Amino acid sequence: MEPHKDNLINYAKLCRERTQKSMVKTRKVQVLDNDHGMSMRPMPGMVGLITTGGSKEKRKPTPTKPSDVKRTRRDRRELENIIFKLFEKQPNWALKALVQETDQPEQFLKEILNDLCMYNKRGPNQGTHELKPEYKKSSEEAAAADAS
Repeated sequence: MEPHKDNLINYAKLCRERTQKSMVKTRKVQVLDNDHGMSMRPMPGMVGLITTGGSKEKRKPTPTKPSDVKRTRRDRRELENIIFKLFEKQPNWALKALVQETDQPEQFLKEILNDLCMYNKRGPNQGTHELKPEYKKSSEEAAAADAS
């Protein structure tokens, strides 16, 4: 598209004005007196809303225990005793938490948990293991015997 030849001068003038308008800075810098940076600090609850650095920075993955590190298996009896002590502290445990607490291989721990525990598939304790009723009684009796 081309402007009409008789409007060519007006069109050139319009283009120059647009270019000059785009070069004018509309933002101004103000120096704040007696401000100790309080307006720059994030308020409580605002921490998650503010992102630093932008999306160009690569986020570092959180350091976790490498999966290639092999855990050594303990004696089955010893591990069962540890599991009973953990269930005395807390009635329901997730598998990941038990793996961290016992520092045992996940598959080995699952085998023992299948013998000792019930897995909660529904309800408020969904996804956790709970001692079977026959083991709950024996652990309560053992605790009562220790207290006497």
